Amino acid sequence: MPGATEPIEVAAPFLQPNQLEGFRIGVTSDRRSSDLIDAFERRGARVVHAPTLRIAHSQQDGPLLEDTRLMIAARPDVLLATTGYGVRRWFEVAEADGIGSALTDALAETTILVRGPKARGGIRATGLNDSGMSDSETTASLVDKVLAEYPPGLVIGIQVHGATDEVQLDRLRAVHERVLVVAPYRWIAMDDTDERVYKLVEAICARQLDCVTFTSAPAVHALFTAAEGMEMYPELIAALRSEVCAAAVGPVTSAPLMAAGIAPIQPTRFRMGALIRLVCEHLEQNMIERVETQNGLVQLRGSIVQVGEERVQLPPTALAIMRALMRARGAVVSREDLTLALAGDSDDHAMEVSLSRLRQTLGVPGLVATVVKRGYRLNV
Repeated sequence: MPGATEPIEVAAPFLQPNQLEGFRIGVTSDRRSSDLIDAFERRGARVVHAPTLRIAHSQQDGPLLEDTRLMIAARPDVLLATTGYGVRRWFEVAEADGIGSALTDALAETTILVRGPKARGGIRATGLNDSGMSDSETTASLVDKVLAEYPPGLVIGIQVHGATDEVQLDRLRAVHERVLVVAPYRWIAMDDTDERVYKLVEAICARQLDCVTFTSAPAVHALFTAAEGMEMYPELIAALRSEVCAAAVGPVTSAPLMAAGIAPIQPTRFRMGALIRLVCEHLEQNMIERVETQNGLVQLRGSIVQVGEERVQLPPTALAIMRALMRARGAVVSREDLTLALAGDSDDHAMEVSLSRLRQTLGVPGLVATVVKRGYRLNV
């Protein structure tokens, strides 16, 4: 398995321009995707960006302003803040409409609880202070805190993020007198004219990516939905369970992956920087295949094969054959098995062409040896 369900904390790896050379990484996030893309590309990776969801704002922000006025009038006893971006946008919209000061005044005596450090930063940027943070930086644990530590019958305000968790809202409604909700933004699926998600699904299924990053649970669900629509869901799950590493920013994002039997890697600190460091470390330590041969050490790192100090980029079909030979570690791989390793409806002729191209690209005579009437192997 390329992943691990246990959270992993790693030290920041030394930044080298070619640290991730050869590796191919899919990025599914919309907001802050440039942070991930820039970090991976600076280290030499090839990045495929295919946001499965995007943030949508109301054209006039009418519903948000209406909910904000209700919040101001109610002066809630407790406010739950779930995301830093959501808090900032909420107050920016209120300020632009001329009710920013009224919102700040209405919350001045409110007990404010935050889901995590980013939400805390958003609250403090408004001039307000929070009174506590959830134990595990999830909406569920934030609601747990309210139900455990505060008496029933209160007026509760909650700032929700892109995908509203109705289960948690119902838990609050069952205990408290009134629950007021503001949604500064929401997630919507990419429309059918954006083919990036479909190409991402195809690349994952064909094992043309080494890692795919996820920063929200809705983004995972959206990828699964796209794969189902393409009738490629079983192939997608199989790839993410085996050769394509799934990397999630935290436990909430990991949950739908794990429910599908996928073991994602996950940093112990649920931050973008920690996710970037973990992906770099994991690819370097666990996703490079090495075999000692008569021609020296051969390393397969993503789409690049390295023989000694020489690195060459392999096309997809040659890469599939090289991967099968590497994993056999010198054992003979039959012609039939090499043909099966190629994506699509390949035949013996296509395999032979790809094998010939592999040998030409490697430029190392004798590295891929022919075993008469049996198949091919690396010359170990």
